[in-house]
Formats: sequence, C-alpha cells, structure tokens
Amino acid sequence: MRLSRRDFIQMAGLAAGSSLLPSGQALAKGLTPENLLRFTPKGGVTILHTTDSHAQLVPMYYREPDSNIGVGKAAGKPPHLTGRKFLKYYGLQPDTMDAYAYTCDDYSALAKEFGKMGGYAYIMSLIKQIRAERPGKVLYVDTGDTLQGSATSLWTRGEDMVRVLNQMKCEAITGHWEFTYGEDRVQELIKMMEFPFLAQNVNDATWGDPIFKPYTIKSVNGMAVALIGQAFPYTPIANPRRLMPNWSFGIKEDHMRAMVDEVRAKKVDLVVVLSHNGMDVDKKMVSRVKGIDVILGGHTHDGVPKPVVVGKTLVIGSGCYGKFLSRLDLKVKGRRVVDYSYRLIPVMSEMITPDPEMARLIEKIRRPYKRKLNEVVCDTETLLYRRGNLDGSFDDLICDALVDHYNVDFAFSPGFRWGRTVLPGPVTAEDVYSQTALTYPNTYKNKISGKDLKNVLEDISDNIFNPDPYRQQGGDMVRSKGLNYTVNISGTMGNRISDLKVRGKTVHPKDQFTFSGWASMTVQPGPPIYDIVMAYARRRKKVRVKIDRPRLVV
Repeated sequence: MRLSRRDFIQMAGLAAGSSLLPSGQALAKGLTPENLLRFTPKGGVTILHTTDSHAQLVPMYYREPDSNIGVGKAAGKPPHLTGRKFLKYYGLQPDTMDAYAYTCDDYSALAKEFGKMGGYAYIMSLIKQIRAERPGKVLYVDTGDTLQGSATSLWTRGEDMVRVLNQMKCEAITGHWEFTYGEDRVQELIKMMEFPFLAQNVNDATWGDPIFKPYTIKSVNGMAVALIGQAFPYTPIANPRRLMPNWSFGIKEDHMRAMVDEVRAKKVDLVVVLSHNGMDVDKKMVSRVKGIDVILGGHTHDGVPKPVVVGKTLVIGSGCYGKFLSRLDLKVKGRRVVDYSYRLIPVMSEMITPDPEMARLIEKIRRPYKRKLNEVVCDTETLLYRRGNLDGSFDDLICDALVDHYNVDFAFSPGFRWGRTVLPGPVTAEDVYSQTALTYPNTYKNKISGKDLKNVLEDISDNIFNPDPYRQQGGDMVRSKGLNYTVNISGTMGNRISDLKVRGKTVHPKDQFTFSGWASMTVQPGPPIYDIVMAYARRRKKVRVKIDRPRLVV
C-alpha cells in the first residue's frame, strides 16, 4: 500500500509540495506522517528544544552509540542504555522507525529504508506547525554546540548558524564549542544574535565579573518564564585554554542556586535551565539546587524519549545533529509544574515538507561552497560513524590517514561525539569536514614513553569513567590505531588500563614510541587534519576500515 500525494499531505498536516512519500514497507511498520507529530497538548506553555546540531544545516545520517556506559549510580539507567535494552526500557519495537531513530541496531538496513534525518528547513516546518497549533504559548530554545561542526560554520566562523537561528526566532541559547571561535569572535556573533546568549557560570578570570547575561525572563501566555544559561563548565579543559584565556568556567553550583533564588523572588511562574552540562551532571546539579522546574540538556548527545524526573525537576535530553525536536507542554499552577506532556520528535526529513523560507536561506548559505562540499574523495565499504564510548570507524579512518602521513607507531584521534555517519558508498569532502571542522585542526608528530602513554590513557579513562559526574569532563575514549589495551571501567585512577600493546608488542615503561594526532591543546605545525584525511582518501579511492577497539572489563 502506498499513500496518495493528497492523503500524505492531509495526514502530515504540513505545507503542501512534498514529493517524498514513505514506502509501503515503512507504513506497515507504523511509520506514518500522521503519528510523526502525535501529541496530547497540555497546559499553557510549550517549550521546543534542540541541541548539539553541530551546524548540520541539511539532512544527514547519524548513528546512535552502541555503547553508552554509565558508572556508579548511573549504571544501567537513562541515558546509559543502547540497542535492545533501550528499546525494552521505553517499550519500543525493533526494526521500526523508533529503533532507527533512537538506536544503532540494524542501522545500515534501516537507514536505507527510512532515509536521512534532521535539517533546519525540516525542523523549522515542525516548529511553525506547533506555533500555529499553540499561538502565543510556544518558546523555542537551543542549548549549544550549534555554531560549530560543519564546513560552512568553519568558513563563516559561526555566522551561518546565527542567521538560521535568527530566522527560527530562537528565544535563547547557551554554549560550548561556540567558545572555540575565540573570545572576540564569540562577542561578534552575539551581537548578530536577535536573542540572548545566556551563561551564569562564565566570568572574567581576573575580576570575576559576569561575561554573559545569566538569565532572561520571557512572558508566555500571561506567565513569566525564567531561562537560566549554564554553559559547558569544563570548556578550558576540553578545548584549548588559549582560545578563551580571560574567562573562567565551572559548574558554579552556588551561583546557580543564587540565580534560581533571584528569579523566584521576581515571582516567575516557571524556572527553566538551558544547560550544556551533560545529562549525568544535570541530574546531580538539580538534586542539589532546588527550585528548577525543567533542565533542558546538551553536550552528551543523549536522545531520551521520556524526561528523567529528579525530585521535582524534569531533566530533558534532546539528542543531537538535528535528529530530534523536543516538545514539552507544561501545566503550571501556583508557580509550579502540576502536569506535563512530552515527546522527543524524530525529524524524519523524508516525511516532512521543508519550510520554503528556511530552505532558501540554507541554499544561499551553501551556494558558494557547493562544489567543494560535494567532491567525492573516496568510496567506503565500511559504515563510517563516530559515536560510541570506546570507538568509531570514522576515527579509525582518520588514524589510518595519520599513521600513513607521519609513518608513526600509532595515532590518536580525540573522542568527540559529533560527526556524520556515512553509509557504504561515496564519501564527500563535506562528510570529512563534519568530523574535523575545528578552529584548531593542525596535526603533529611526537615521541612518548611507555610510562607516559599509560598515564595518558589512565587520565582519559578517569575523565570518562569517574563515578562522580562532576569529575567527568566530556567526550568519549580517545580513538587510536596501532594500540591495544584493556580498560576496567570499575577501576580507580591509575588502575584502569592494562595489557597495553603497540603493534602487538607489550609496552614497558622505558619503551619509546612515535605517534601522531590532532586537535592539540597547544599550537601545532602540521597540516590540518581534514587535508590529511582527504589526501589519503583520494589516494586510496576505496577504503575499508578495521576498528581497533579497547577490551572492556566491567
């Protein structure tokens, strides 16, 4: 069975003109335009939320992680569920649209069936429909990692995404990777914004003065809604300090508590935090800072279909890469949330008519770069992805290119979470930039002892697997090529890494090795990583990636 064009448009309730229809096979599994926006409205306020899009303007593929390991009290709880465990926990069925959107199970097959996701013209179409349904009741906000991560954002230094968010009538934003454009450029971008950049936890490093507005108060349907910003607290640790030398960051829990008390004293009806802490840090923070009704999270890229309730606070995780639009309807009485409805809406771009005005803006932004973006640099026989606690096949390709270029014993690639997934077939320059578009992309070659190598891996694993969320400073395990080791996630600092080998040979403390890497905290002289990867890909013409994955002990 295949829906007619007329039936599709009527069921979707979106703007006319789409020629993209779901297949009969997809419909048989419950994927219909009708249920894409299925929702039970509630109360007088609707909050729409996106996060961690990393400047992906157009639809793409993005595979969810096969491992998202929780430690300590977080073990086995949202957001640390993947695959079948995730589906079972949320009552979802395998081999469906939900399975495709939320997990990596059968990813290649389901990607071919359901198509690409995201794209701001498609998100805009959904937002416009919800605004039309709930006039005067809707707030749309974003929680950062939005102005960085694509070729066009690298080349326009974030301006492309500011133009997009302005057109979307975004109400507020906070940040993380935005800061990697440097202090001066961040302030230039903020001046372009038709909405506030909020961060209660960023101060002048010398005098302690606030750098950004800590909060704003919006009037929605006769109610006062406070939006408080919480930027990524570990920016100068996860990214080069030299890019923001005059600003101090941190969780700054006491100041958050003071900001909540301050807006509550102004008799606001609702307190919402726009956070780039990561979900585990969000959960800990709201357990200690009372008076927050909702915390809209970012940073860890967790797409969580239901809010996690901590005390009286709703903790929201809205995924990444434009794959999802969160809708939260709130019934507020006596300055407290008394009821709510929530849906993490999959942005199934092949089921949605793109908003024509946003589509024109995106086309205008991308037009000068199209030839460069669309260059096919090679074909891949392997599904290329990044996201996962322990490995990512695209990072293995990056490491292969580094080893080849520098002729070293092994290579490192940082455990970033952003980067498109590429199905077997053509790999474009845009795909490579989606994995490498940093403001500090230069590569290097260096030497390291066996002792220092183990210490480096111990430091990184403690950052990821420390049971205290406040000591987890972002990212996944460093990727490598030429290294093998075992990581014990239940271990303690200095005792997690064992069986360390380089090129199959056991590592001793006094051994010396050559290695290469990129995204250094210090200025490096080597060519940008995207140039190295694309040159390697062009020479190879066809790539097949073998993943070097650490052995895991729980």
